[in-house]
Amino acid sequence: MKISVAIVEDNHDIRKALEQIISMNSEFDLACSCESGEDALIKLPIYLPHVVLMDIHLGGIDGIEVVRELKSTHPEILFMMCTVYEEDEKIFEALNAGASGYIIKKTAPSKLLDAIKELHKGGAPMSSQIARKVVSAFQQKPVASSNESLDILSKRELEILQMLAQGHVYKEISDKLTISSETVRKHVYNVYNKLHVSNRVEAVNKYFGR
Repeated sequence: MKISVAIVEDNHDIRKALEQIISMNSEFDLACSCESGEDALIKLPIYLPHVVLMDIHLGGIDGIEVVRELKSTHPEILFMMCTVYEEDEKIFEALNAGASGYIIKKTAPSKLLDAIKELHKGGAPMSSQIARKVVSAFQQKPVASSNESLDILSKRELEILQMLAQGHVYKEISDKLTISSETVRKHVYNVYNKLHVSNRVEAVNKYFGR
């Protein structure tokens, strides 16, 4: 089954470029394209895409507010913030609103598509630049030396969790560790189970003691 994707972007050129990236790949279906937050609030509940690429800084209602409102009524929709901005405050505001991924617009098309697939499979993809900011914020609060949650992770599981926190997608982890993507997925599943979390953001949060 194809992954249906919606785009919310007020810049015409960027919106058209994203539309082309999605439309040209046979694994995806472009559900709809919105040029404003107001437009998104009308269209997204009708088309119910699997994944929404959401700009933050829209002219009227901003992307974070759209996520906050629609997540409460349509929790099944997955939102990935897609922005040129990397402000720490906006990153955490978006994640708190219900976004499950956060990438910057200069991300290569292939990595963007990989991130959408990872998000659809239950992951929480983030550009490495964004992941570093998240990790930096978590590191401001020291991890307890006797963190029992980490003690139950194997060396390989801990290694993969650290790579997830750095923003790597499954394929990159697979290549770096010379193991199959399916093996990576199994390790991530075990990490989530052991830490009692359901996605990357929660796992990194738990890892850094927050």
